[in-house]
Amino acid sequence: MSVRTGSARGRLLAAVVAVTGLALAACGGAKVGGGGGGGGGGSTASAVAAGSSGSTTTTKCGTVTLADNPWIGYEADVAVVSYVLRTDLHCNVQIKHLTEQVSWQGFSTGQVDAILENWGHQDLAKQYISNNHVAVDLGSDGLTGVIGWFVPPWMVQKYPDITNWKNLNKYASLFKTSESGGKGQLLDGDPSYVTNDAALVKNLHLNYKVVQGGSETALIQSFRAAQQNKKPLLAYFYSPQWFLNEVHLVKVNLPKYTPGCDAVAAKVACDYPAYHLNKVVAASFAKSGSPAFTLIKNWKWSNQQQNTVSKMLAVDKLSDDAAAKKWISSNKSVVDGWLKGT
Repeated sequence: MSVRTGSARGRLLAAVVAVTGLALAACGGAKVGGGGGGGGGGSTASAVAAGSSGSTTTTKCGTVTLADNPWIGYEADVAVVSYVLRTDLHCNVQIKHLTEQVSWQGFSTGQVDAILENWGHQDLAKQYISNNHVAVDLGSDGLTGVIGWFVPPWMVQKYPDITNWKNLNKYASLFKTSESGGKGQLLDGDPSYVTNDAALVKNLHLNYKVVQGGSETALIQSFRAAQQNKKPLLAYFYSPQWFLNEVHLVKVNLPKYTPGCDAVAAKVACDYPAYHLNKVVAASFAKSGSPAFTLIKNWKWSNQQQNTVSKMLAVDKLSDDAAAKKWISSNKSVVDGWLKGT
């Protein structure tokens, strides 16, 4: 998840690259998850109408385009919301597998109607909501996000003081790898997850090097192996995340977050805040009168509910639709609340 604040990119070249990336990214998008990825293909990048086997139909709802960002929790969001849109409101749903930053570009090009799980992005909110007026903050999605540095539980049992950032340099040699250049390794995730980690390492004078792990799945596999094999690992991680119910990772206490301590990206020397995650939609979608807008406005769920569906996708290997159907069957009153007013 991309959370760092900062100035919005205004250069024409950057805009062209981002829009091009939107078109290209919409075509692909491998699924995410644990041990080999999420479900079996219930969501696609093409328009899908309820019960149409891939064909589209004209409905009161019309076509709704959802961004799908590269982590399993977001896939769970999309799986359930898409299923309700298609089966209850008979919408044509288009899902585009995009990074967070490129998703926001879709508001101005008309290629994205909704982002279901936004992590911060004050710079993008200022650009697209406040300045350009092409997007609207739709409020909380019910989720609380936490980002930080974590170690496997066996390390805390053996080195109880390792959860204090002031002791990390004492243990740096434990985390050395072939990629960390003689320093301790801090493993990060998907390259599209913009973090404060490099600045934190520098500003806290830590003898560590940030190394990209490549994906959410790579992070999960690394933590699982580190716990099973009692190998040292310090890595970026976050919740909500179903994997925390399997391996109870322990968060390192970085300097306490205070409002504004992360205002200048290069000078960040504090922990990440708790994120009250929200929904963002295109202004044109908000004015469309579509029942899909009402449903997305009403939609919210808890970290636990998301984790339940995420585990169905990542561990049980259910398709997006199968996981959504299974969860909805046990939570009909919740879904009825989302459908109110549609």
